[in-house]
Amino acid sequence: MERALRDRSAEGEAAGVLVGTALNDDDANFVEFWCVQVGTQAVPGSPLLGLAGLCLGHTARRFGRLSDEALALAESLAARAEAEPTDVDGRAVDGYDDVRSFLHLW
Repeated sequence: MERALRDRSAEGEAAGVLVGTALNDDDANFVEFWCVQVGTQAVPGSPLLGLAGLCLGHTARRFGRLSDEALALAESLAARAEAEPTDVDGRAVDGYDDVRSFLHLW
């Protein structure tokens, strides 16, 4: 994932790793760390941004919590997706919906 943040040609592989981590890794802090790293460092327009938001939703569902930083990022990515879908794709909106649902933030 670190390489994908420097080299966009590695984004496809990083996407698979991020999703696999969010769905299968049992270390909540590790999963959240990588979602936040990707969600804050990927370049505008990268599909990794929307995916990071979606994976934060998976993290909230699986572990029932997010840090304040991760929660703010999920909200920010969703707002960016709604404002400009070429910046962040709509998966971030789906992820934030999951965050709100599983963390009871409605």
